[in-house]
Amino acid sequence: MAKAQHKVAPRKAPASASGILPVQAIRGLIDDGHVKLAEPPLLNQLQPASLDLRLGARAYRVRASFLPGAGTVIADKLDDLKLHVIDLAKGAVLETGCVYIVPLLESMALPAHMAAATNPKSSTGRLDVFTRVIADGVAAFDQIPAGYHGALYAEICPQTFPIVVRQGSRLSQIRFRVGPAEDSDSSLIELHRREKLVSTDQANIDDGIALSVDLVGDKSGLVGYRAKRHTGIVDVDAPGSCAVLDYWEPIRLRQPKRLILDPDQFYILASKEAVHVPPTHAAEMVPFNPLVGEFRVHYAGFFDPGFGHAAAGGNGAKAVLEVRSHKVPFILEDGQIVGRLIYERVTEVPEILYGSDLKSNYQGQGLKLSKHFK
Repeated sequence: MAKAQHKVAPRKAPASASGILPVQAIRGLIDDGHVKLAEPPLLNQLQPASLDLRLGARAYRVRASFLPGAGTVIADKLDDLKLHVIDLAKGAVLETGCVYIVPLLESMALPAHMAAATNPKSSTGRLDVFTRVIADGVAAFDQIPAGYHGALYAEICPQTFPIVVRQGSRLSQIRFRVGPAEDSDSSLIELHRREKLVSTDQANIDDGIALSVDLVGDKSGLVGYRAKRHTGIVDVDAPGSCAVLDYWEPIRLRQPKRLILDPDQFYILASKEAVHVPPTHAAEMVPFNPLVGEFRVHYAGFFDPGFGHAAAGGNGAKAVLEVRSHKVPFILEDGQIVGRLIYERVTEVPEILYGSDLKSNYQGQGLKLSKHFK
């Protein structure tokens, strides 16, 4: 991915356009003081349609996860619930099964017409680090209401591997939305006809595009990885620092094409379909049916404009699936639907695209672990 950076000429959108804000508009939010940074932004902190959020100087070990609720200030709640305060200046270990609250370096002063949403970054999800963002007086995770003024906090609970984080580590990202952004199924059918959003002519479109699990794998039969228990730590800021086999058990299947998920084990699998997010859109993966409760696909969830886009070096990119079964063994079959892609319009084409513009870690990916494993 060592191509020279190029910029996409943005298409001008009318001032009343609704949708997800692109990088140039996010830059404007920072310049206008709607997004406040406690420290200057990093060169690669802005993504095509999202902004990475950075951990602050301290982490608070708390008894349990919580939502602040109306009128609740999180700083006051921490005074009641904190068990220990951890200095992140030089790095610290966050242990599995523990809950930590970390004030973020970014805070909001959003305009009245603009809301935001957050989600874990791709690498965070692939490490099985359960991460959500909370805000003062907001009784929902990962949702920042229109016009919100105040601080943001990350709730962090490593599930499988203990991790090392420090001030400035980036586990979550935020995207900004003005008005409705989601495409209807009829619009999605037309977009798929023009742009081929998934690598099948007969796309299953019903409240988004269906994605299924690949249990055929490569020529060696590799279909995924099962996380090991009681491993070493993973430094979230150290790409390529961990040996795969010290942390993961490769899964190679024979016939039949099925995988029995062990309860409470963490798996990395891949979609059968290659995914394409054109420059005019962003996408998010959601559970295909909340009534199917035997297993959960824990999605990092957000696909920036340009993911899987051939011109940005992404032809053939698949979605990576982070899977866990609940309480009982569960059989996954090859081709079983596990999620749906929801496409949302951006207000204008971003100046940079996911992929070669940013030397993105997961452009053009197949089955791929997080960037920390070599």
